[in-house]
Amino acid sequence: MDYQNSTKLLPKELIEQIQEYVDGKVIYIPKKQINKKCWGENTDTKQVLALRNCQICLDNQNGMTIKHLSEKYFLAEKSIQRILRQKKI
Repeated sequence: MDYQNSTKLLPKELIEQIQEYVDGKVIYIPKKQINKKCWGENTDTKQVLALRNCQICLDNQNGMTIKHLSEKYFLAEKSIQRILRQKKI
């Protein structure tokens, strides 16, 4: 997140009004709800994890144990169990 100088973005009257509440402090103004993006929308991480989870399920169906899956994918056994449980639903 980069900071912008409010004097370049906002009218003087609005800055003076904001100063009544937060004089000289840094504030965060959140995005409007309609402009927010869901997790993973900006990258392919969501798809990469979905593919990995499908491969975990296939490996498990082919007889690989949770312990072995945990070592192969560098995840805790509980994480492997959660992935398998979610894929069965």
